[in-house]
Amino acid sequence: MADAVDELIAQWGRERPDLDVWPMGIVGRVSRLSRVFDRQLREFFTEHGLEYFEFDVLATLRRSGPPYELNAGALLKAAMVTSGAITNRIDKMERKGLVERTPDPDDRRSVRVRLTPHGHELIDRLVDLHVENEKRMLAALDPEQREQFAGLLRHLLEAAGDTSLK
Repeated sequence: MADAVDELIAQWGRERPDLDVWPMGIVGRVSRLSRVFDRQLREFFTEHGLEYFEFDVLATLRRSGPPYELNAGALLKAAMVTSGAITNRIDKMERKGLVERTPDPDDRRSVRVRLTPHGHELIDRLVDLHVENEKRMLAALDPEQREQFAGLLRHLLEAAGDTSLK
């Protein structure tokens, strides 16, 4: 069975047989798979009245442990977006009653973003469904393949320096 990347590689083989394009087989597949997963996740979150970034913020706050709050800087690092973007996202989530801003007791110039009871209930309910959705997305892999694939991806991420959420 062949995929779209096999077709791409065959085209390069025809046009540039001198070129060793093996990296395209890996990077192309990771990139295409990322887009497929992103589309499926967006559809899943839309079905539940959220945008992907909202789930990400809720999950980040929930994982942080009690009192389920972080300063804006910590959220900014976790979300990997600009400060303006995180402000707009928090504004939107605050209007939906998912998070609230509170003064930062350690820095009067800063605020902390905290899960509301509604946000806490939503993320606790949705994370179970999210994990089941991800299991569905990876159902083509048996347990041994999952471990091998995760290990290979971990190795590449470590080599690229992506070893911390901070």
